[in-house]
Amino acid sequence: MNLWSEALNEQYLDKAKSQVSDVRLLINAAAKRSAELARGARPLVPVPPGAHDDFLDIALLEIAEGRLKIVQKAPGKE
Repeated sequence: MNLWSEALNEQYLDKAKSQVSDVRLLINAAAKRSAELARGARPLVPVPPGAHDDFLDIALLEIAEGRLKIVQKAPGKE
């Protein structure tokens, strides 16, 4: 990962935190979504040129822009 990507990741993370108050929930959701993107899922946001394989950045941006809704299930419910 280069410095440019790290700066974007930090910016997207800050924006995503404003959408999801529980950081652990945010991290898990971003990791799951980035895995989906790596397996070929289509991004829900426009992808900047050259960022097609920065799946975590894309997932964080999707969350930050409200394209993904993160909902925590009640304990014991599936």
